[in-house]
Amino acid sequence: MVDTARHARHIALPNVGLEGQRRLKASSVLIIGAGGLGSPAALYLAAAGVGRIGLVDDDNVDLSNLQRQILHAAEDVGSPKVDSARATLNALDANVDVVTYSTRLQPENALEILEGWDLVLDGTDNLPTRYLVDDACSMLGTPWVYGSVFRFEGQVSLFNHDGGPCYRDLFPEPPPPEAVPSCSDAGVFGVLPGVIGVLQATEAIKLMLGFAPSLSGVLLVYDALTMDFTRLSFASDPNRQPVKDLSKAAALQSGEAWCGVGGGSTNETKEQKSSLNGKGDMVHQISMNEVLERRSGGWAPFILDVRSEGEYAQVRIADVNLHVPHPEVLSVLDELPRDTDILLHCKGGMRSQLAANALVAAGWDADRLFNLQGGIMAWSSAAPQDLVN
Repeated sequence: MVDTARHARHIALPNVGLEGQRRLKASSVLIIGAGGLGSPAALYLAAAGVGRIGLVDDDNVDLSNLQRQILHAAEDVGSPKVDSARATLNALDANVDVVTYSTRLQPENALEILEGWDLVLDGTDNLPTRYLVDDACSMLGTPWVYGSVFRFEGQVSLFNHDGGPCYRDLFPEPPPPEAVPSCSDAGVFGVLPGVIGVLQATEAIKLMLGFAPSLSGVLLVYDALTMDFTRLSFASDPNRQPVKDLSKAAALQSGEAWCGVGGGSTNETKEQKSSLNGKGDMVHQISMNEVLERRSGGWAPFILDVRSEGEYAQVRIADVNLHVPHPEVLSVLDELPRDTDILLHCKGGMRSQLAANALVAAGWDADRLFNLQGGIMAWSSAAPQDLVN
């Protein structure tokens, strides 16, 4: 039975009404990860009246989590995250059926855990689990809401919905582990997961209510520094083979270098990573100060701008060599030099990192690739005379 007093503001909406609230009550959402993204998403799904919420997480609450993981409090440090999360959600609404899985999602248990849910929401922080979610949802025919955060930028999309594209249509293969900054090294702006997690919950609620356009085929990119949203369109790859088993995801899970996966440590410092210099094992993260210093010494990299058409029309670096929106970077491989350093930039640094990862996956020498931290925003602060409108 719907609690009409609790959900009166929803019921008053013409697109929701009592029937829509009943639909939410009958819906189920499984959230992978009770951390930075899963916290706000779970809270707003519970507050909206979603009847059944699942949480998958094998971690315990750490003091460093409290900067962004708002399901948990100081008194929960050391406790399993799923226990803390369940208590918080049921304190908000005791009628929500919270199902917990205190385990890591693995190829061995993914299909069993994901089966039977109306929707899956990804709150993970590593690529192997994300590919596992995509492959398992593809096999089960379950839509899933994607979210990710990196420093000051975040992304949201909807995959596997009503015949729409999957995650592997956008990112067919993951980059090598060495090309992806570790979770602890990259850092994250504390409020950013809140924004992205709420956007994920919004997409999930719209989907369950069945109104308004979805983000299927659209990657929504949010820049917390400039408060800008960018929409990047993509489509299903007609040549992509359908997923029939989880063998590819299992191979990814076995890698120890991925953040949060396997037994290997990913907490290398930048100095430790620099010892790999010359092996082509990583994409360089370079600050604007380093760019200026290198340029003063004669460094002249090929500058690749991977922002959108609209962003490029507004302002750009005067001596940029090539512009292409980051989802299309693999279409211009013939125009990129292989014997010259390439400096990639977007607005804030996230899309250029994705483009660099795509180049590495395509066989590019990672030691030649430099991702500009802070993007054109950092460039405009340090060298505004180099920009043209």
